Amino acid sequence: MDLRSIKLFGGRLRKYKSPSTAPAQPRDSRVSTADVARVVIDKILAKKQHEVTVLTRQPVLGPTVDEHGVRWLQVDYSDKPSLAKILRGIDVVLCFFLDLDYVSVVRNSKNLIDASIQAGVKRFAPSEWGSRVNRSLPHNAFKDEIREYLEDTNSGRMRLEYTIFQPGLFVNYFGYPHASPKHFPMSQPFVDLEHRRAIMVEDGNASITLTTVQDMGAVVAEALDYEGVWPVDGGMRGTQVTVAEMVEMSRRLRGCMKVETVSLDDLRAGQLKTSWRPDISHPTVPKELKDTISERMFLFFLNSVAHGCWNVSDTWNKLLPHYHFTTAEEYLSSIWAGKP
Repeated sequence: MDLRSIKLFGGRLRKYKSPSTAPAQPRDSRVSTADVARVVIDKILAKKQHEVTVLTRQPVLGPTVDEHGVRWLQVDYSDKPSLAKILRGIDVVLCFFLDLDYVSVVRNSKNLIDASIQAGVKRFAPSEWGSRVNRSLPHNAFKDEIREYLEDTNSGRMRLEYTIFQPGLFVNYFGYPHASPKHFPMSQPFVDLEHRRAIMVEDGNASITLTTVQDMGAVVAEALDYEGVWPVDGGMRGTQVTVAEMVEMSRRLRGCMKVETVSLDDLRAGQLKTSWRPDISHPTVPKELKDTISERMFLFFLNSVAHGCWNVSDTWNKLLPHYHFTTAEEYLSSIWAGKP
């Protein structure tokens, strides 16, 4: 399939320095630079087959084309006709919205889908990039509404080909505090290899999928040139393990792990009786609310793990058999080898 253009949309965007070189014989791509999207940008640019354009709500300061050949455009997501005009001639749209305002992110996502159809966009990826099921995580609730909207949009006939990219949990988080790639945001995980401790629900038999963010970005870049129809279920697997197996892997790497357990009854009651819990570090979380939000979000997260929300399919593994995924143990060994 001849892809001329890809656009990625995000929330807070900023210009950044990338190790990637600009495409030699580019086709058009449009991208955001919010965390995960930055990894995707690098992987797309590395293939040297697509131009990249960042669409942002913020004013574009400086040149509209940076040193990597990435174009920057300011857009108004509430202006559907304007979006459709910008999207004309574009083959693929990739979306990276954050739920800072549920109503706005749903409206903007739906406008983007409608404008993509009006403009003749061939492929679309909604703002997912994580779990198989979102209902246990309130801040991800908008994703389910957009899934339903896409399904309804294609009811009867396909109007917009789309896939829901689902890597599960990024294994990079378990390298905390050692960031890789360097611009990837890190926060303390529930299996904390730095301090040799972990929290798990009951016996830890819930399965999770662990994928490096680099592999996810590479799969997205490969998917742009995939000649078949994109699958709606866009799961990919670096490693599939139970939480208990993840803890055992951590013991092999770090020597010992102190494990605390949480009961399902306590989760249902909204009670966390452990001696510690991860802190959420995110620019959208006010400092004065950090402790309250961290505990609440961690309870939601543990509940999502216990109910298998992070156990995703291997759909893209099967569609891209030539691609080699880094296993969780390979990645974590490279991070923790030789560290005290």
